[in-house]
Amino acid sequence: MLIATLKREIDQIAKDNGIDSGEIIGALESAMEQAAHKRHGPDKEIEARYNDELGEIELFEFMEVVEVVTDRKSQIEYSVAIADYDPEAEIGDQIGIKMDTTGFGRILAQAAKQVIIQRLRDAERDHTYDEYADRKGELVNGIVRRFEKGSLIVDLGRTEAILPPKEQVPREGYRPGDRIRAYVLDVNRMSKGPQIILSRTATELLTKLFEQEVPEMYEKIVTIEAAAREPGGRSKIAVSSRDSDVDPVGACVGMKGSRVQSVVQELRGERIDIVPWNADAARYVYSALSPAQVSKVIIDEETHAMDVIVPDDQLSLAIGRRGQNVRLAVQLTGWKIDIKSESKMKEIAEWLSRAISTVEGCGDPEAELLLQQGVTSLEDLARCSVELLTSFPGIDEDGAGKIKVRATELVDVKVQEEREAAEAAAEAATAAQAAAATAAEAAAVQEESEESEENEESEESEESEENAVAAEEAAEADPEAGVEEAAASEEAGEEAETT
Repeated sequence: MLIATLKREIDQIAKDNGIDSGEIIGALESAMEQAAHKRHGPDKEIEARYNDELGEIELFEFMEVVEVVTDRKSQIEYSVAIADYDPEAEIGDQIGIKMDTTGFGRILAQAAKQVIIQRLRDAERDHTYDEYADRKGELVNGIVRRFEKGSLIVDLGRTEAILPPKEQVPREGYRPGDRIRAYVLDVNRMSKGPQIILSRTATELLTKLFEQEVPEMYEKIVTIEAAAREPGGRSKIAVSSRDSDVDPVGACVGMKGSRVQSVVQELRGERIDIVPWNADAARYVYSALSPAQVSKVIIDEETHAMDVIVPDDQLSLAIGRRGQNVRLAVQLTGWKIDIKSESKMKEIAEWLSRAISTVEGCGDPEAELLLQQGVTSLEDLARCSVELLTSFPGIDEDGAGKIKVRATELVDVKVQEEREAAEAAAEAATAAQAAAATAAEAAAVQEESEESEENEESEESEESEENAVAAEEAAEADPEAGVEEAAASEEAGEEAETT
């Protein structure tokens, strides 16, 4: 093969398939070695090398230099080696002897073709893997092609990706040909090619969409500090700004809500709450629970928990549908949140006041202080340290002990009262059910009675009509008898009406 021809073919294959020419040369060398081993046997030590100057693949058979040849297939005599191949050869060296490559013909061409095709496939897979491995954590656009065992196969252009069932939003539906935008969750190297796993449920999908819609995020002025999401239902993001003149919430919402609406449309109507991030944990939780209004926050740093008190009419709003609002707030802030109504806290304060009033001069003010210290139940009061109680004016160690004992006693009292209240409620419900059943039974009896009376009146009316018809027929046959029968029928009718 001419130098220019082989080089041109190598360059053309590399250019058409977007791979390095060195990989093509390696494929040719491998194909030549395989063909040589098929012809000369697998025991031969043969190596193929590409000679760029000559523009051909050369084959070398390596043989050991010895004084006396015992195996002509792998050994060469020392005198022949220094005379014909390498004057500096020594006994024990390995000498490469160039082999004749003119007789390989079609076998070499076919082997070279197969190896080149396989190498090209491997190289293309590696290139695809490297391309999408760098795009892990980014958004990609594709077209839904088909469904396989519940998974969506998405065409990304150069390759296909998979959207597993667990990464799909239940309320979203797709058909072949639909366009889809998803988050690249992972890229795995597989024998059949790279496996690109997409996600529509990842929280990162939400943040990436906002980064694309909000220029201030691209400029690093506005930052998403935290995000929480229940795919298909509701999401919350907490944002902050490095520039005091830039409102982070307003930047994310956009003019007339244009920016946030673009994200909502992409997420198929998912509700999104945007709240300002705050280094103050109490203010942060206050914002995270929006749109509910918060009256007070009691922080327990040791357990990383908060008791959040809200007005009675805000309790259901703060908790959310099936606890969704408070659940997202917990994910967003990282704090354990317990929501209580003002009436519930007032009840707790009354119980604490009853326990602490064991010590003369103590009552409601001390109960409020205990609530502020995170003591939000009689059980907490019974378990709290003596040091905490003795820090209040007028309470010594003896008084603290009495308070703890009284709190334990009131726990049993409270349980008993709650049990009695539950039993009373159950009895009231049972009585109400019995009354409803009795009323229903009485209504059914009344309805049956009315139906019976209506049936009797209907039967009497039918009988009267039949008698009248019979009298008319008799009158036609015998006028005198008909008159008598008609008179008798009228008398019978009058008696029936009187009855």
